[in-house]
Amino acid sequence: MTDRTVAANKRRTQAIAGGVAGALVFVVLAVIFFVVRNGDDDKQETASAPAATAAAPEPATSSAPAAGSGAAASLSPDLSKEPEIKPGTGGPLTKLVITPLVPGTGPVVKSGQTVTFNYKLIPYKGGAVMDSSWSRHQPFTSVIGAGQLIAGWDQGIPGQKVGSRIQMDIPAALAYKDQDLRFIVDILDAQ
Repeated sequence: MTDRTVAANKRRTQAIAGGVAGALVFVVLAVIFFVVRNGDDDKQETASAPAATAAAPEPATSSAPAAGSGAAASLSPDLSKEPEIKPGTGGPLTKLVITPLVPGTGPVVKSGQTVTFNYKLIPYKGGAVMDSSWSRHQPFTSVIGAGQLIAGWDQGIPGQKVGSRIQMDIPAALAYKDQDLRFIVDILDAQ
């Protein structure tokens, strides 16, 4: 082999090694991105339906509430079943309407607490489910009454008891401004 052939083979080997190294770096960075992103789900407020921002919800890490208030052990078995949600009648809504469906026996939720929920959302007048923690098989956790959620949640959840299932009919002015909403919300825990 000539010096030219040896040099060409060396460059080719280096180019292949560089390409493989670049691909490995990409794979490692992608894995790190997904691990970090999924690991931050509990810490970041990224909820959609109840969120005040346009981010999509990311649920808490399990279908059981966090152990904080001790109320988890006393939750009604009704809260383990996904609720049916039916459209409202009349409208447009002019005020927030809370309808208790399952009475809670736990402590009263206060503004500023971190609360764990299951929820289901439809347009008030009916239609397909717009969002649901049930479809992800994981509850949603957020601070309540601190402006992180839509105003209807910040106004309607404080004062409710842990272990409650409530229906919240939220006027557009307290939601996303475009339409009235109906939520079924299970309050699983508050810390």
